[in-house]
Amino acid sequence: MTASPLPPVAPEVTATLVEELSPRLRKRLDAAVTKLGARPTRRSGDTVTITVDDETELRLHAPGGVVATVDAIACGCLLAPACVHRAAAACAAPTADPATSGDGGSGRPPGEGASATDPVPGPDPDPAADPAAANEVASPAQRAAADALWSAGAAVLEAGVGGAGAVTQSALLRAAHTARLRHLPRAAAAALSVVTLLRAARTGDPSYRTADLVTALAELLGTVHRLGTASGAELAALRGRARRPYSPDGSLRLYGLFTEPVVTDSGHGGVRTWVAAPDGRLHTVGDVAPGGVGRALGVADRAVRLGDSALTHRELGRAGLAVSGATVSPDGRLGAGKGVKAVTAQGAAWTEPPLAALWEPPPSVQASRALRSTARYADPDGSGSDLLFLDVELLGAVRETGGTCLLARCAGGVSVRLTVADDDPALAHRDNLMLLATAPGTRLRIIGRLVPASHPRLALLACSHPTGDGTIDLGLDRLRRADLPDPTAPVHPAPPQAGGPGIHSPLYLLERRVEQAVPAGRAALGMLGDLTSETRRIGRAGLPTAAGLLTALCASAAQRERDHFGRLLPADTDGFALHWLTAARYTAAVAEALCAAAWDTAPEEGRAVASSDY
Repeated sequence: MTASPLPPVAPEVTATLVEELSPRLRKRLDAAVTKLGARPTRRSGDTVTITVDDETELRLHAPGGVVATVDAIACGCLLAPACVHRAAAACAAPTADPATSGDGGSGRPPGEGASATDPVPGPDPDPAADPAAANEVASPAQRAAADALWSAGAAVLEAGVGGAGAVTQSALLRAAHTARLRHLPRAAAAALSVVTLLRAARTGDPSYRTADLVTALAELLGTVHRLGTASGAELAALRGRARRPYSPDGSLRLYGLFTEPVVTDSGHGGVRTWVAAPDGRLHTVGDVAPGGVGRALGVADRAVRLGDSALTHRELGRAGLAVSGATVSPDGRLGAGKGVKAVTAQGAAWTEPPLAALWEPPPSVQASRALRSTARYADPDGSGSDLLFLDVELLGAVRETGGTCLLARCAGGVSVRLTVADDDPALAHRDNLMLLATAPGTRLRIIGRLVPASHPRLALLACSHPTGDGTIDLGLDRLRRADLPDPTAPVHPAPPQAGGPGIHSPLYLLERRVEQAVPAGRAALGMLGDLTSETRRIGRAGLPTAAGLLTALCASAAQRERDHFGRLLPADTDGFALHWLTAARYTAAVAEALCAAAWDTAPEEGRAVASSDY
């Protein structure tokens, strides 16, 4: 019998069940979560049943797909409802995101278009135009909620992944629920991300990356730390939005660019088709739902869910649309509400107006724009795109530590490394890139997604046909050798290229200590000992602030005061969290500056950026 996955549980339900446990049962909770996760489950309608043992069953009732109340988890053991099983089941289940569970959200996975019931609110008020809004500050209740999130996040950093068990996660879930009630959805969402990643790390999920947890934890701590002093537009950005708003955008004339497959770690699959308006604004039409890579390949040839159009996603990527009653989210997603009407229209080639204008800005200008949209801790205004539009000459394959990429030269002599957007063998990305690597000298017009690095790097998404007309969706269409130009010279691998001013930056010495604190906790940094050699190396590279941050971070981790009787006092978790947050945000800012400098074709300016202090 195939085990049924547990339904998502609302954060406040998990927090309440854990808080109601006795101190003795709280100590047993992590072991109970592990044990319960290995027990068989079965689904019947809206109810999932876990077989606790031969005589006991535990039921999770999830009408609408989410366990929304404490009473919806019932156990048949003799100690119920005061048993550990109910809390363990809630901790073993995924955490429901209120933004996607009917509580103020659209309920769609990333990349999917709006449904017919999506609301279409007007634009948010402009704090600059409203003096009262411009001077608004966080309320006492919001500051209290932010303080609770800070304390919960600092406790995670203090304990590390290994020590941040179900009880620590429960405190973070309770604080997230309170923050959502106080209209702080951005901070609440960051807290839920931290909990999800903690669970992935503790269960050995192969998709887990420490860097993701570093980003989520720094986003949480950074957001709540700024809330106490922010006002106006900054405060509005820190509060965030509870749902993605779709605003009316009248009539749109759109031209197809390409279609990319979307496969997420959560098991969702589908496609996203990119289109452009005459003024260069980019929009997307998506169809993503549970189903993985198989669904992604199938949906590409299904009709676009937008108005009366009969175009498939593949066809839309090369055709056009005329849309009336359009609704658009801040990140450019087109809504598919009942009032939206769309009919097929003539498209345009990449070399024709208005699409040709996308390739006109210099690579450095495009990279700076894309970097603003991909910055790890940027205020989420939803604007901008991480796509670059380049004319390149292929140079050949280059071996890297993680595999092989394709080296190309674009305008200004900038060498850019082109990588696969998705390594799943069912998709065409890898095969197409390796085939293109056998055709050095080929000139292509490409579309890629910026990969932040200390050298120019793109995930290759689409390109012009190497020898014919039209375009290639590199994740869906498969090139053949007959599509390549006839070889005129022997093929030799391209030599490794210098990647920009930051390619040899010792910034990683600080970055690895920031990452080390997350899985191992504060104590791991406190036992490092003498770091003089590392700080000197960083200082010699022209980054004295980084050297100072490394010294302060490790000193804070090792600092423990004693009372008059020689007993150790509690560690200063707030102080260590602030030092860690400063180092995390600093390394991200410098890495992004080095990435921007790598795309800049002015050597003197690039060297200045690499050696300056931030």
